[in-house]
Amino acid sequence: MASSSAAPSAKNKTLIVVESPSKAKTINKYLGTGYKVFASVGHIKDLPKKEIGLDFDNNYEPRYEVIAGKEKVVRQLRKLAGEANDIMIATDPDREGEAIAWHIANEVEGARKPVQRVLFNEITKNAIIDAISHPRQIDYRLVRSQQTRQGLDKIVGYKISPFLWNVVFRGLSAGRVQSVALRLICEREDEIGKFETREYWTLFADFTTVSGETFSAKLVKINGKDVDITNENDATAVADTILSRIYGVTDISSRIQQRKPPVAFTTSLLQQAASNQLGFGSKKTMRAAQQLYEGIELGPEGATGLITYMRTDSTRVSAEAVGQAQSYIEQQFGPQYAGQGRAGKNDKKTQDAHEAIRPTSIFRTPAAMKPFLTADQFKLYELIWKRFLASRMAPAKIELTKVEVSDHEGEFLFRANGSKVLFPGFLQVYSDQKELDYEAKTSTKDDEEKEQTVQLPKKLDLNEKLDLQTLDKKQSFTRPPARYTEASLVKELDNHGIGRPSTYAAIFSTLQDRRYVELLKRKIIPTELGRDVSLILVANFPDLFNVTFTAQMEDELDKVAAGQDDYEKVLDSFYKPLEASLSDRKKDPVLPQNDKAERCDKCGTGKMVVKWTSSGKFLGCSEYPKCKNIKPLSNSKPKPKGTGIACPGCEDGHMVLRDGRFGPFLACSNYPKCNTLLNLDKQRRIQPPKTPPLETDLSCPKCGAPLYLRTGKRGLWLGCSKFPKCRGRQAWGQLEPALQQHWQSVMDQHLAAHPQVTLLMTDGSPVNMQLTVDEIMVFAEEKGLIPLMEEQKTGVSS
Repeated sequence: MASSSAAPSAKNKTLIVVESPSKAKTINKYLGTGYKVFASVGHIKDLPKKEIGLDFDNNYEPRYEVIAGKEKVVRQLRKLAGEANDIMIATDPDREGEAIAWHIANEVEGARKPVQRVLFNEITKNAIIDAISHPRQIDYRLVRSQQTRQGLDKIVGYKISPFLWNVVFRGLSAGRVQSVALRLICEREDEIGKFETREYWTLFADFTTVSGETFSAKLVKINGKDVDITNENDATAVADTILSRIYGVTDISSRIQQRKPPVAFTTSLLQQAASNQLGFGSKKTMRAAQQLYEGIELGPEGATGLITYMRTDSTRVSAEAVGQAQSYIEQQFGPQYAGQGRAGKNDKKTQDAHEAIRPTSIFRTPAAMKPFLTADQFKLYELIWKRFLASRMAPAKIELTKVEVSDHEGEFLFRANGSKVLFPGFLQVYSDQKELDYEAKTSTKDDEEKEQTVQLPKKLDLNEKLDLQTLDKKQSFTRPPARYTEASLVKELDNHGIGRPSTYAAIFSTLQDRRYVELLKRKIIPTELGRDVSLILVANFPDLFNVTFTAQMEDELDKVAAGQDDYEKVLDSFYKPLEASLSDRKKDPVLPQNDKAERCDKCGTGKMVVKWTSSGKFLGCSEYPKCKNIKPLSNSKPKPKGTGIACPGCEDGHMVLRDGRFGPFLACSNYPKCNTLLNLDKQRRIQPPKTPPLETDLSCPKCGAPLYLRTGKRGLWLGCSKFPKCRGRQAWGQLEPALQQHWQSVMDQHLAAHPQVTLLMTDGSPVNMQLTVDEIMVFAEEKGLIPLMEEQKTGVSS
């Protein structure tokens, strides 16, 4: 048997506890032999999973237990703490990290050693040494704030979810913040459904100057009033009149606009920009950012953190980073390009515990880092690096020129807007004006179209006569409000003061995991189940699941963190009204879906009300079980959707996306002739077909049935063939060496006979398994492998 590796020791050393093994590896490189860095791998204790875990008779005091599987980590922590001279806890610099630090401190208090808290805003040598030189005590106010959030979420989950089980079906869940996000998504969908499209026409004219230069202008006024042309006949009549007139320049005005640089990224802004510019989901963004923060192997330089902590809503930047940026800007662009930066919104909800997201060194350019980064890491690092650099540069100076053209009778007014960059400033490195315009918007709904800038003539004089060359008529239609994307949902929540940097990424993924929403062409669409759940929650608990109340609760959490409010008071003010409301609603739940329920045509006394199951819904008599009359609902089950993926189990089938009891999955179009199935993970990525298990003549130690031999991440393993009825297992390591060798040989032959299946699109190209099924469907649609999704029929618009 191979000897086990030596147990970690902290004898006569300072023990530093972090969360992540990769962070531990990076930190370890900068410290000498007098330190032992140990990773807790996240939380070690939590509230019980199968119960609420709050003592309602004792001021809601939480009851924690060691997380299953973390017993060994706790034992190691106690052992290392007993050996160490000092203990420093360096978990993440936020409320969640403070709570983890508190749990760790409680577990090692038996060592009777001083326990100190250190904060690493960045994982670089100077930052680590400086942090260790300035330790502090664990801030119990931050711990209490985290406990308050967790308590609120537990109360909602354990009190409201059973209500949903009773009125809809078992297994559904409600969340304090997620349910408000779902309400916003459903209300936006209702606005889209009620929107009435209106036709309008726009006219553009091409004018030529005396010197022969041509420019385009838009008709903006008719007889001093805004243009309002609503049909083609009117547009043609106006165009005919316009063509009969003589035109000249009636006004030329210019002004200098100073365009300010953007602020450095906060978590919210980073997730929005990564979604808009890179197509990254929030979870993907935060995963790559975590890797950049914890440390990347940079060849001879070793593991180094490339960005500061990525969960922040502060735009503050350290003086050292400002100095570095100014030096770099002056070297690369000249002193005139160095700016003062600008502050972001500094409202009451900003947690200024650490800086904005920035590179740990501006001199580590994206080009220099590219060889050491994955494609996703590089894209995100380049985005962060450019954004921070731009935030420290001078404003851009733009000359905006407006030219107005009128006919000789003064009836029609055309306008052309031109722009000229006088000094590029920050635009030299960050010129994505579309993103900057998006961030400046206060609404997540589509605004009216902005007037486009055109190339104006170099020479143009007031009162100059112009020749009308061509006149174009453009038909358009007003658009409904835009569906939320991940980016705009984060923006909406951030605008309302809902959620915090640590929660944004989880909100959408939670809604998707619960099958309340789905993502199509990067737009978030509520499912029928999601709309039903939201409607019921809002109807029964209007004061709980609303934007204002949820934002107020976030403010309460900030007050607890600042010591201005206390845990018990906040939970009390939340729980008591909820309990009273819940007591009433349990007896008489409000189901808006049944407001127009018709009389049962079978018994004549009951009403045909909506009833739900995990696979759909139907109409059933309210007098059940006396009357068992049921009727189907035509729209209760969505039709399967083509994916463009060839079936790996038959020659002529293709995989379609279906909804099942346990969520979406892929099935062959030839079912039941071919029963090939492919499962999806929580991110809606396809799980590749698994090799069938090998049946052995070994007996299950629990029920005596044959054991199956399978391959896993840790090698071969044996499990009962009667699973899930029997969960018996046999440890592979306990088999005799000769028996192991025999079954290893048999398994090798089995794997050779069942090679890993490569999924193909129907055109023979391989399926990109890194994409979600929704992204694969869009790709298949673009390649013509499946028909364009019929948006009118499904109620989906881009």
